[in-house]
Amino acid sequence: MSLSENVGVGISMDSHRLVDGGPLILGGIEIPFDKHMSGHSDGDCVLHAVMDAVLSAAGLKDLGTIFPNTDESNRGRSSLDMCAEVSRRLSVAGARVLAIDSVVICEAPRIAPHKEAIRASMAEVFGIKPHKVNIKGKTAEGMGPMGRGEGIEARAVALVERGSST
Repeated sequence: MSLSENVGVGISMDSHRLVDGGPLILGGIEIPFDKHMSGHSDGDCVLHAVMDAVLSAAGLKDLGTIFPNTDESNRGRSSLDMCAEVSRRLSVAGARVLAIDSVVICEAPRIAPHKEAIRASMAEVFGIKPHKVNIKGKTAEGMGPMGRGEGIEARAVALVERGSST
């Protein structure tokens, strides 16, 4: 298989501080945990990183431009709802997601028990097969804010087939 000139790659990251109380939302699913991520929306750093990578790969505006944290209508907004809007914009642009790869960096909670649910959630919202979505968890080995358990960071790479208009 050869890649056409209409294929774009995007990379992004996002991180949020952990604060007391739940729920913790990662990759569009609720994970049992005694903390949640502080953010203007629901704080789902996994979907935020993935959406920004997808938008970048498609040559579209970035996440902060589409959903600014200065817009009160985005306060507490579900990242799955944002993903639906991103998917709509991709469709309008004639683009489609081919693959997503992501990594979550945190000391807790463990990501492995939730991988398949997160994979299924992201595959559904972006209209791709689950085997085209990968997610893995890593620790920071006690280094920096993630290593001290102060937050969660996500990194993502997306491969997108661009429409002729993007």
